[in-house]
Amino acid sequence: MTRNFQSHLAMLGFSVLVAGSFSLGSIIANDISPIALTAVRFILAAIVIGIIAISTGSVTQAALKSPWRYLVLGGIFSVYFVLMFEGLKTATPVSTVAIFTLIPAVSAIAGFVILGQIVSSRIVVALIIGALGALWVIFRADIQLLSTFSIGRGELIFFVGCIAHAIMPILFRLLNRGENPLMVTFGLLISGAIILCIIGAREIIETDWIGLPTIVWVVIFYVSICASAITFVLLQFASMHLPATNVMAYTYLTPIWVLVWELFLGHSVPPLWVLGGVFLAVVSVTLLLKTSLDN
Repeated sequence: MTRNFQSHLAMLGFSVLVAGSFSLGSIIANDISPIALTAVRFILAAIVIGIIAISTGSVTQAALKSPWRYLVLGGIFSVYFVLMFEGLKTATPVSTVAIFTLIPAVSAIAGFVILGQIVSSRIVVALIIGALGALWVIFRADIQLLSTFSIGRGELIFFVGCIAHAIMPILFRLLNRGENPLMVTFGLLISGAIILCIIGAREIIETDWIGLPTIVWVVIFYVSICASAITFVLLQFASMHLPATNVMAYTYLTPIWVLVWELFLGHSVPPLWVLGGVFLAVVSVTLLLKTSLDN
């Protein structure tokens, strides 16, 4: 099994796990501060990844050089997660995940500007199709909403966070000095936790941790382990072997997994015609992945 194929499997798992954070996150978005939630998820994930990294010898003296790199990665990913849960206070999981699928287009632009990565005409077409699919879902297939560009505050907040997410694969390449995914993830999580604890100290202290509903803790552990620790490792691994655009191509599958999660949780799903946007997302990711596999 080649590294290229392993990277594709890693990103497939990434899309499934990330989708769960949208559906589950919307359940508790108004029960806890986004900063407090993100801080505790980073701390829990850091404990898990730290134990694994230390036990496998991934934490070395060489890997600890230039710790500012981890602060950059942790800070930017913190922005994404905080804004994600802030957006979920008013936006639906389906609309937010539709915005999430705009990340490959942003990543392609950033990859060209920062790394000089050139995208083919097929990738450009795929990104346009994916963006159209995202808009289809965001505006719920309503031409009137699209004509007036009626988009909610939650969606706008989350889009800003998605810009931060889009440059992560590029930063992984730029800042990596031979460290394995476990070490980078460990450093990222610790740095992110420190930054959030400083910035959100007041909100963290004021949170009634003991009085939180059980479902909140269930979601916290899910997003900490599954949607943080595991996905960070998967994203970091894939970013080292695939172009940024191809890594982010798997975000186009996330809306499909969100719909599966929504059905599993017994939540309402969008009208049938809105699923046309999901179909465009499938077409887009197929084109992107075919380009990668052909190469």
